[in-house]
Amino acid sequence: MVVGGPQYRVGSHRQFRLLARTVAEAGFPVLRFDVRGMGDSTGDLKSFEHITPDIGAAIDALHQYAPQVQRVALWGLCDGASAALLYCHDTRDERVHGLCLLNPWVRSEASLARTHVKHYYADRLRQKEFWTKLLTGKVAMSALAELWRNLRATLAGHRSGTGTQPSAAPFQDRMARGWRQFRGSVQVLLSGRDYTAREFLEYAAREPAWNGWSETATTARKDLPEADHTFSTAADRSEVERLTIRWLRGLL
Repeated sequence: MVVGGPQYRVGSHRQFRLLARTVAEAGFPVLRFDVRGMGDSTGDLKSFEHITPDIGAAIDALHQYAPQVQRVALWGLCDGASAALLYCHDTRDERVHGLCLLNPWVRSEASLARTHVKHYYADRLRQKEFWTKLLTGKVAMSALAELWRNLRATLAGHRSGTGTQPSAAPFQDRMARGWRQFRGSVQVLLSGRDYTAREFLEYAAREPAWNGWSETATTARKDLPEADHTFSTAADRSEVERLTIRWLRGLL
């Protein structure tokens, strides 16, 4: 389990400790680990783009303590899902047979701006309350300035693609390559009430590297319309547990 954030086993991410226990009770050896510099792990904290060695070490540890394991699935939330794809891109580790990816992180300044303009501001501009506050001066100028900044970033993103330096492949492109290289089973869980999930869908829909990402025979997409980013309600957490265990059984 590659939990994004990075976070450890308390607070909002305690539910993934509960998920690990539930999956283990269903008969699957599970290793939920802290990346270096977080929780129980020592060392200097690295960003999700640079934890391929951590994931490889976790797989090695799982095989050491559960030598009966022959195939490994990586389960990741947010930038943990992104890190799992980057691991596949960087290593092509044949021990990995499955990827369960929840609300993958593909954020750039332009993609965040597009998501806010399309989903947040589009809704606000249709609300009578917004225009009433604007006309009466109750909408702060800072809010209008933020809208303008997002519009400019959106236009800049359209002109320059991802907005990253051309000398290095953006992590989003490396994620896409890892996805296309991977030959195992992929399950994608997306929250309906989450800007990260919306951002992923927006990004994948417009970037050529992601064309047809959900149309392969080995990829299953599941939407949870009422879920937030971390599936924090008991009902959503239970549904994630159910979908995860069902998917794992399909890998046997």
